[in-house]
Amino acid sequence: MVGSISDWYEVSFDDDFIHIKVEPPDRDEINASIRWDEIIRICFKTGGLYESDEILIFIRSRPESYLIPSEAFGGADLWGEIVGRDLFDATLAIKAATSPGGELFCWPKD
Repeated sequence: MVGSISDWYEVSFDDDFIHIKVEPPDRDEINASIRWDEIIRICFKTGGLYESDEILIFIRSRPESYLIPSEAFGGADLWGEIVGRDLFDATLAIKAATSPGGELFCWPKD
């Protein structure tokens, strides 16, 4: 049995870093840390009724984004911190939260 995402995907943060720990069943463990001051863009992909929303974090030193499911343990707290640090527009966050799903919202927009 695989369990829920929050059973094997954990995200936490402190003043300087976002910490990601992923221990998926039957796969290698992944650990990563993202410096807050390296973030250049955040996107929020709405999943709709049957899929998890996703937080995509883009940083200067890596071409790929980090994908964090909102259902990860600590995911909701991280999203609140992102908005609280003005790394994602609060009005756009409300629009994303009330969208039907399958949409991508990014900040800054360009």
